[in-house]
Amino acid sequence: MTMRTLLLLAAVGSVTLAPAPATAQARNGTLQAEPSGRVRTAITFRRGGTGQPFTVAVEYGQPHARGRAVLGGVVPYDRVWRTGANAATSLTTDLDLTIGGARVPRGRYTLYTLPTRAGWKLIINRQTGQWGTEYDPKQDLARVDLRTRTLREPAESFTIWLVPGGAGRGVLRMAWGTVELSTDWAAR
Repeated sequence: MTMRTLLLLAAVGSVTLAPAPATAQARNGTLQAEPSGRVRTAITFRRGGTGQPFTVAVEYGQPHARGRAVLGGVVPYDRVWRTGANAATSLTTDLDLTIGGARVPRGRYTLYTLPTRAGWKLIINRQTGQWGTEYDPKQDLARVDLRTRTLREPAESFTIWLVPGGAGRGVLRMAWGTVELSTDWAAR
């Protein structure tokens, strides 16, 4: 490891960058994908390199394409999407954050997305613990624009990463099908 890598690890603490890949299982001699499971991605760091550790975590149901059209199919345009599968996707933070320019006080939230052909928005919602399709717009804390990038190779499984950028900053990244979405986050 380089000195820079060691310094980054010391500043960041423990990091989970990517969830485990989808697994397959043989049933009656046929190979089939496992159903959508819960995945957690988290980043833990210490402010200023000392003191109490802080964690930012996202937990979500990980759907798989399985030959289906993702955009405009499983993920409809112009409708709020649960940003995963099954139970609502949760964001938990031990400290105040800024996500895509929006102030997010420490606590627990639900993440939704709004895909349109003109661009995507990340919705940070105060309602928690609900099934993924139970969206209440009156509970929205913020809506932020997401950067989009077309992937060369489609992603079979929906994945969310919290990518560290050092000094209490990073990127929230999501990918599925042929699209990758991202926005910056920072500790306040």
